[in-house]
Amino acid sequence: ERNQADVSEAKSGRTDLIFLIRFRHCCLLRNQRCLLAYLYDRLLRIRALRWEYGSVLPNTIQFHMSAEEVEWFNQYKKSLATYMRSVGGEEGLDLTQDIKPPKSLYIEVRCLRDHGEFEIDDGTTILLKKNSQHFLPRWKCEQLIRQGVLEHVLS
Repeated sequence: ERNQADVSEAKSGRTDLIFLIRFRHCCLLRNQRCLLAYLYDRLLRIRALRWEYGSVLPNTIQFHMSAEEVEWFNQYKKSLATYMRSVGGEEGLDLTQDIKPPKSLYIEVRCLRDHGEFEIDDGTTILLKKNSQHFLPRWKCEQLIRQGVLEHVLS
C-alpha cells in the first residue's frame, strides 16, 4: 500500500521516490518467489504421502495439513485412481504396489498386531495373528507392511 502511495506521488513529480519504489517492488517479488517455492515443495511432499501411506493418511499427518492441502490430496488420490483403472486391462494397474523393484516374488513377513483373515490369489485364507510368520507374495502384503500390520523379516 505504501508503494502504491509512493507511485502516485512519483507520478506527480517526486522522482526521488523511484529508488525506494523499485527496492520495495524487488523485495515483494523475492518474497513471492520464496512463498511459491515453499508451497511447491509442500505440494511435492503431500504428493509423496500418497505413494508412501496409500489412499488414507494417518490422523497425525492429516492434523498438520490445512483444509486446502487435504482437499488437494483427495483430488490427487482420485485422479491417480482413475488413471490406474484406465491402464492395464480390466482390473487396472496398481502403480503404488512396487515402489522399488522386488528382488523376489515371495517374502517372509511377521505380523506385528492382530489383523484377522487375509486371502491370497489362490483362495488360501491366512489368519494374521500377532507374532505369526508367513511366506507371502510381496505384492499382496506390501500395503500391509506400509500400514504397520506386517514387517518384512530379513534373513
